[in-house]
Amino acid sequence: MKYIFVTGGVVSSLGKGLTAASLGTLLENRGLKVALQKFDPYLNVDPGTMNPYQHGEVYVLDDGAETDLDLGHYERFTNVQLTRLNNLTSGQVYQTVLNNEREGKYLGKTVQVIPHVTDEIKKRMHVLAEHSGADVIITEIGGTTGDIEGLPFLEAIREFALEVGYNNAIFVHVTYVPFIKAAGELKSKPTQQSVAKLREIGIAPHIVVCRCERPLDKELRQKISIFCNVPFEAVVEEKDVDHTIYEVPLMLQRERMDDLVCSLLHLDLPPAKMGHWQEIIRKLIAPQHRVRIGVVGKYIELQDAYKSVYEAISHGGIANDCGVEIQRVDSEDIEREGAEKYLKGLGGILVPGGFGERGIEGKIQAARYARENLVPYLGLCLGMQIATIEFARNVLKLAKAHSTEFDPNTPHPVIAMLDSQTKVTKKGGTMRLGAQACQLVVGTKTAQLYGAFVVKERHRHRYEFNNAYRERFLKADFVFSGQTPDGKLVEIIELPKHPFFIGCQFHPEFRSKPHQPHPLFKGFIAAAHAYTRQKPVEPRL
Repeated sequence: MKYIFVTGGVVSSLGKGLTAASLGTLLENRGLKVALQKFDPYLNVDPGTMNPYQHGEVYVLDDGAETDLDLGHYERFTNVQLTRLNNLTSGQVYQTVLNNEREGKYLGKTVQVIPHVTDEIKKRMHVLAEHSGADVIITEIGGTTGDIEGLPFLEAIREFALEVGYNNAIFVHVTYVPFIKAAGELKSKPTQQSVAKLREIGIAPHIVVCRCERPLDKELRQKISIFCNVPFEAVVEEKDVDHTIYEVPLMLQRERMDDLVCSLLHLDLPPAKMGHWQEIIRKLIAPQHRVRIGVVGKYIELQDAYKSVYEAISHGGIANDCGVEIQRVDSEDIEREGAEKYLKGLGGILVPGGFGERGIEGKIQAARYARENLVPYLGLCLGMQIATIEFARNVLKLAKAHSTEFDPNTPHPVIAMLDSQTKVTKKGGTMRLGAQACQLVVGTKTAQLYGAFVVKERHRHRYEFNNAYRERFLKADFVFSGQTPDGKLVEIIELPKHPFFIGCQFHPEFRSKPHQPHPLFKGFIAAAHAYTRQKPVEPRL
């Protein structure tokens, strides 16, 4: 088995995850089975309780693991099926080590970072290797080289590479080459310093991937090669893409990075066939149609808070050969100035998941605007609950209907806490999580989109539709088109007289890929395009 370790330097948010995922794409298309893994140095046990402003979205896996958003890139770019083994945090490591110490597993020895913490990190690599059956494991180390909390992970991968042999493990260092406008040139000194810091730790990178705004010239590559002690061809340019992140695998292929990796790991493989990927890029760059979608949320200013949602929308566009312009709408702006100002002229409206009371009334107004004006609507998790609350208030005339999450004293709790959640006291990893079966109702729009009777979708929620109100909703032609096999929980709602009005209690965005768009997003964009063709597109606000 071969191992590739991806580290980062100079600054965070360089795109190590995208680089790792793109390399995985290339190796898969050369015939290898690939596994990807993320090590995060923070002390949280998982990102499930972290604020989206600090961490971005929480990406949920089939087995219910709440993980880093980079695992979303891994699943979207490759065919890997990830589990909780694919994400490890310092919190998990120290929790395990301390539990082992309390149980006497170290036989009275002094417990130290080396070897006990580093051994636990290496153990996770061995466990993933055993369970994945992959030919190559790509492990991304979160954070930036030099961070105190990241040192145990770097020491662990240094030891691991020594143990498996240098023909079986390589290090890829992603770094930043800034353009200094006043000097009119790119500067390599931050990259040199970053690699020097890595070498102090005992790791010499085999490949240096240079994130940059402008192309690297030959002279600069030679300079990086000399001072970072890597061959000239191992200095890889990773320039900012012009249109979409899905261009990155093709960029790295042009740089022959996959050829270099195969050479270093002694893998004799045919070139990657990327024709299908090129067609994806074509549909994103030069689509036949255009549509504008409004995403109404409260973390709008942060790109990563709804990362998977934005990507799944673009996948729906690929499926329809339709370019999608996403208009981010802050739900609090709607509360202040009304829905029409921000939503008029859109081809479709999407309300994503979320927590907390802030901005809720703006989302409810958005759902009402979509329902009354026949604008295609897709509600995800909280977005489904929002649609239910709006319908209860304005169609069923249940005054002050709400969710008990936001108003515990509402006279009409059409959304209430799951019975299984009422006695939960701990916050982390305690929601209804992971892939759960959903049975679809024959003849509904949802069943037509899926082309199936039973599907599995990923969940992350504590509240649900209140079954005490089922009959009132059914009489008003509010259809429950999906539910758990036992019929106890509502999973999907839709309005049959509306061109497209669907809400789901789960997160379909976590199952969407550019080459396998999710059926709900595919149908949503198709409906939005049809709606746009009927109405002239309004000027952008």
